[in-house]
Amino acid sequence: MSEQQPTSARLVDRRPTISGPELVATLVPPPQFVHASFESYRPDDAYPSQAEARDALQAFTAPPAPVGRGGFFGFGRKKSADAGPQAPVKPGIYLDGGFGVGKTHLLAATWHATTGRKYFGTFIEYTALVGALGYAGAVKVLTGARLICIDEFELDDPGDTMLMTRLIGELTSSGTRIVATSNTPPNALGEGRFAAADFLREIQAMSDRFTTIRIDGTDYRQRDITGDAVALSDDAYRFALADVNASGERMSDDSFGDLIEHLATVHPSSYSGLLGGVQCIGLRDVYELTDQSAALRFVAFIDRVYDAQIPIRATGVSLTSIFGGGMIDGGYRKKYQRCMSRLNALSSSEIA
Repeated sequence: MSEQQPTSARLVDRRPTISGPELVATLVPPPQFVHASFESYRPDDAYPSQAEARDALQAFTAPPAPVGRGGFFGFGRKKSADAGPQAPVKPGIYLDGGFGVGKTHLLAATWHATTGRKYFGTFIEYTALVGALGYAGAVKVLTGARLICIDEFELDDPGDTMLMTRLIGELTSSGTRIVATSNTPPNALGEGRFAAADFLREIQAMSDRFTTIRIDGTDYRQRDITGDAVALSDDAYRFALADVNASGERMSDDSFGDLIEHLATVHPSSYSGLLGGVQCIGLRDVYELTDQSAALRFVAFIDRVYDAQIPIRATGVSLTSIFGGGMIDGGYRKKYQRCMSRLNALSSSEIA
């Protein structure tokens, strides 16, 4: 009897769900950043803003200096007339910069350097938490945390704008500090997607909670990668599938169209549940996407694939060419560009 090889997984057969308590338990940095630190961050000397951002975050995580007092029982020291009024320290830092400049690394380093109760998640995970627990339930869970890290901060609709404004306001008012990353400065969130002017007050109120730090630089994921994501021939794909399974690991095997349809039936907060036990993702017959809702769901899925560092093997159109119909030039262009960068890296990476 021949030894049985592992069978391929079909992602479309999986229907993961995640509860509120399970979501809370996942609010930690992804595996690739489990050891991220300020010391392991390597700023590009050509872009001084990277080192400046690291230093600012290190200072942000440092415990507050004790207040000096003079005279008996701390009384009697007069405030210096030359000191002038001190600018209020804002409770949050907002890292604004292009994709691939190390923002998530710095966010995770901030999380690791902070003691006490703390949470780390993507914007979509926090909105999913509110959906699972209700607004009051989410506030109850998060209140009292010393630090909340929000990665990939994006406002795709007015409802999210008002929700996150309210949530951030309540948490910072109770003493929680917040660090967020985004490809868009806070006063431009929602630009080109909805009538942002109608929500200017909410956007400005949220922006006022943050000190914005701009990080410049080039996409580190592309420094050693040129061209588009690799598209395999049908024969090369079948060989990759057999090779992975023969190695004792598991490669998924789905048609691109089937996966796109399936993602519409799974809440984005549960996309990570599609990936359990899979060491490589296989996609057949990739084609250009022209439906924006489907494209954004695929972006959210790839974010979770990238967090898990699972390589991708695909046939059909190159994965870096799938955003069609003018989407790459629209209001979500930065999301698509970040996704293309990640798809190129995942398609070029070796199988773990």
